Amino acid sequence: MKIDILSVVPALLESPFSHSILKRAKEKGLFEVNVINLRDFSTSKQKQVDDYQFGGGAGMVMMCQPLADAIDTLQQDQKYDEIIYMTPDGATFNQKIANRLSLKENLLIICGHYKGIDERIRQHYVTMEISIGDYVLSGGELAAAVVVDSIGRLIPGVLSNETSALFDSFQDNLLAPPVYTRPADFKGWKVPDVLLAGDPKKVDEWRTNQSIERTKERRPDLLED
Repeated sequence: MKIDILSVVPALLESPFSHSILKRAKEKGLFEVNVINLRDFSTSKQKQVDDYQFGGGAGMVMMCQPLADAIDTLQQDQKYDEIIYMTPDGATFNQKIANRLSLKENLLIICGHYKGIDERIRQHYVTMEISIGDYVLSGGELAAAVVVDSIGRLIPGVLSNETSALFDSFQDNLLAPPVYTRPADFKGWKVPDVLLAGDPKKVDEWRTNQSIERTKERRPDLLED
């Protein structure tokens, strides 16, 4: 899979993709992430990418020209399955969207800034809009990093144990069950006997029941879906 990211501040994305799972995935050739500086496509001497909004009002808007030129240039060499704009008013990101995007080959993510991007770019280029929650960040880079990390770990071969992602929270609309590791008795706090008995069927049943109960208690809205 290949993901290109258009950013005004590429340095914000250097760390998230240079460590841990995503770093290993890139080294294995399973996953490619390219962060592209939008200012490289500005035609002004000052590398300007924003301007005042028509009609007045506080806040700047990301201009059409740099974005359109960047997307047009990238599309000469790459056909994108989705052109995604990170924006607070997009669809709320969840595990189902992550699962669907992990099956794609090529994605382009646009990181918004200021008051957002010119509406004409949204109308004529963007195919998908994503929000990571009902709050506003100073830019779309951190939100893009969240989306990329969530997608990347689902790609076959990225995780050491490929079945691990299948039992994450929100798969099948359930929260993950409690997990334990050694020692079996810590300060008198003991691991449930069923996990120590060595019966895989009973362990599976216990985990399923725990997932259901935890979801009922903490996120009953998931069960409504």
